[in-house]
This record gives sequence, C-alpha cells and structure tokens, in this order.
Amino acid sequence: MSSISSEKRFRHSKSKADHNTVSVDSLLQHAPPHDREAEQGVVGSMLLDPLVIDDVVPLLSVDDFYFDANRRVYKHLVEMRNADSGIDITLLLDRLRQSAEIDAVGGPAYLMELLTACPLTIHAVYYAKIVREKGTLRRLIHTGSSIVHEAFVPGVQSKDLLSQAAQQIFELCESQTLNQVADMRTVMLEAASYVDHRVKGDHDGLSTGFPDLDHILDGFHPNELIILAARPGVGKTALAMNIVEKVAVDQKKVVLVVSLEMARRELALRLICSRTQINGDKVRKNMLSHVDLERFHAAVNEMSHTPLFFDDTPSRTISEIASVARRLKRQHNLQLLVIDYLGLITADNFADPRQEQVAKMARRLKGLARELRIPVLCLAQLNRQVEATRDTVPRLSHLRESGAIEQDADVVLFVHRESVPGKTEGFRLGEVSRIIVAKQRAGATGDIELVWQPEYTRFVSKATHRQEYAAYEGDFNSFALDTVPDDF
Repeated sequence: MSSISSEKRFRHSKSKADHNTVSVDSLLQHAPPHDREAEQGVVGSMLLDPLVIDDVVPLLSVDDFYFDANRRVYKHLVEMRNADSGIDITLLLDRLRQSAEIDAVGGPAYLMELLTACPLTIHAVYYAKIVREKGTLRRLIHTGSSIVHEAFVPGVQSKDLLSQAAQQIFELCESQTLNQVADMRTVMLEAASYVDHRVKGDHDGLSTGFPDLDHILDGFHPNELIILAARPGVGKTALAMNIVEKVAVDQKKVVLVVSLEMARRELALRLICSRTQINGDKVRKNMLSHVDLERFHAAVNEMSHTPLFFDDTPSRTISEIASVARRLKRQHNLQLLVIDYLGLITADNFADPRQEQVAKMARRLKGLARELRIPVLCLAQLNRQVEATRDTVPRLSHLRESGAIEQDADVVLFVHRESVPGKTEGFRLGEVSRIIVAKQRAGATGDIELVWQPEYTRFVSKATHRQEYAAYEGDFNSFALDTVPDDF
C-alpha cells in the first residue's frame, strides 16, 4: 500500500514539475514586460515641458524603453536639453530629419500622438518609475535566460557559472541605485541627530581594542572599507585577529572572517594562544604543561559561545564572499567582515588585466560595506618598492597591484616593524611595531606604537606589556630598564 502511495506522490510531483516547466517556456514566448502608455507619458511630458527632463533623467536610461521609437525620441530630447537648445515638436522634427530617423519614429503623426497621450505633465516621474520597473524586469529575464543558456554548454563548471550569475545580478542591483538628492534641512537634521546620539554616549563604531588606535580612528565605523597592509611576515594577519578577538570575544559582536590563506584551525589556535598567553611553539611541539592545558581548555570553553564565523574556503570570489556576508547579516546581524587577503580573491573575469581586477574588487568591497552598513577590514600586500626606500616606511604608493585600493578605501593602515631586541631572564621584551594610519577619509592620520609578541602572535600596547613584565618579575620596581629603549 505504501509503495503505491509513494508512486502516486512521485507521479504527482513529476506532473507538477512538467507543468511548471511548460509554464516557464510559454512565458518566455510572450512579449517581455513593457508599458506603452507609460513610455508615451514620459516622452510626451518631456516634449510638452522640457523642465520635466531634469526630473526624469536621474531615473531612466535609454535601455529602460521597450519601444524603439520612444527610445529614439527620449535620447534626442535629453541631448537637446544637455545642449541647452530649445525644445518643441518643430525643433525635434528637424533634428530627426537631420539624423535620418524621422521614419524610424513613425513620422510627425507619432509625435502628435505623444502630445495627445499626455494631457498633464505632473505625472512624468510616476510614468518614469513604471518604465524603469519594466526595464528592470526585462533585464532580469535576459540575465536568467543567459544563465540557462550557459548551463547547457558542454563542460561548463557550475562554480564559474554561479560566479558569473552573481556578478550579473550584482551589477543589476547596482544599476537600481537612484540618485537621492536631499535638501539642506534634511541634511542638517541628520547631522544634529548624529551629534545628539554621540552626546548621549551612543557610538556606532567598533572598538579595535587598542586605545591609541581608537583615539585616532574612533573605532571602525559602518560603511567603511578599511585596508590593513604590510609586507609578508610583519604581522598583519595577527593584528587583524587581535582586533577580531576584541570585537567578537570581548564586545560580543558578530564577526565573519574570510581566510583565503590560513585554515580556520590555525586561526583558532592563534586566538587561543593570544587569549591565554600560551607559547604557540609549545602547542605545535606538544609541550604543554598541565597548567597550560587547563588554561587552553578554559579558553576553548569561553570562546565556544563567541559570535565568530570562519570561512576558509579557498579561491573565493567577491560574489561568493558577499553572499555569505549577506546571509550572516540577515540571520545574525553581522557587524564586521574581515578578509585575508585581497590578493587571493579570485577574479570574476580572468580576461581583465590584474590591475583592473583588483580595482573592481576594491570597489565592490566598498559597495558591500555600504550595502550591509558594516565596516569591512581587508588585508593587502605591499609591493617590494617599500624595501628599496631608505627608511623602509610604507606609503600609499606601495599598495600592491592597484591604486584603486587607495582611492576606494576609507582608512588605510600599515604595519611597520622596528625591531627592538632584548631579553631579561627568559622574558621576551618583544619588538616595537608602528601602526601607521596613512589615510582616513573622515579624520586625522598618525602613528601609534604597539609591542609585537611573536610567541603569542599578538600585539599589545606598551602599558600592557610593562604590566605583564612586572607581573612576571613579581616586582615592578625591579624592571630592567637598561634593556628597554628610552622612548619605550
């Protein structure tokens, strides 16, 4: 009995699927979405009142029109407005004759039809929004049809096709962004509201966990693209993970780390060693004492409930990263996205020059930060030119592969190591590193100094480092100042 009912269910689902397939195929045979009356209303309004053109142009492109005649008339009216020439039906007819398009638009009779089709011009913007909506639907149909066609190509890889589809949908979403012009009163009210919230103690930024850095940046803010760059081996991943620790573990904010270089287990071990101050070399060589193991497992229990997510899938594209980030934003209210690192992101189009690929990536990361209203911290490499300079101090021109990184970034940070050797009775003094705020779109630039503790893969402030050393010695007064630089 059960097998019969299963067979019935299968037949029913198959027939339903076949019905859906037939429906889709039949839909594609119909004329795509359009509204002839709305198109005529737009161009008719523009012809009757040229001032309407200024309201319509920010909403529409030529491709939003379905009918060729309306598309041609719209194009000429916009060009006439840009040339600051007079606009009426006689001048338009003369222009169409000169360009040999008079017959293509239907002659003088069709222009008269446009004038009679729009008795009032006050609804021009409303008509334009209808035309735009229909144009968007047609582009969606075209994109979907293109994806279906590509899926039937022999040998196509689903990963490549998904990336291509995401790129096309992203570009379509970007094209939907309308020009939003706000009057001075609206802008002033927004500015006053922002200051009032700050006075009340509300802060939309995320603390980096380093007071000196927060003093310059005021934390990481929504909509910002922050670039953290350094030469290999200087500690940019370590600094990024230290910030992640402060945001996710201490502040309980949701963070996504997209690691294209290191596996998630390695990053987790770094977090634990930084949190517990257990020497990472002891972990790798299985030399942990009982006390170390207790601290290790205590940290594991503490951080198991941290709102921190890892994606260590290799060869991620911007489209794939954006999809993961959007899902976490929707499900868990993502507050910070960290990407390690820009140079390892797979390009959506390998045919483009590398510099153009990186430029597109940086631009899309900035767009993603604004879309999700979160800060995006992206790591990047410096080119070898920094090593050729006399002082080896990194500059904005040293950003690798594209100047567009500097252009699109709101904040650019450099990690510059200045070795200060010294040991006292087994306790490593660490090395002073400069964190250079080379660019900040909304604030000042400057430098801060942190102490790099390689055994724990972490950076700490000088004050914290002194306190740890004093605790190690048991007596702060016995601190061996002769081993520390004068400005330490």
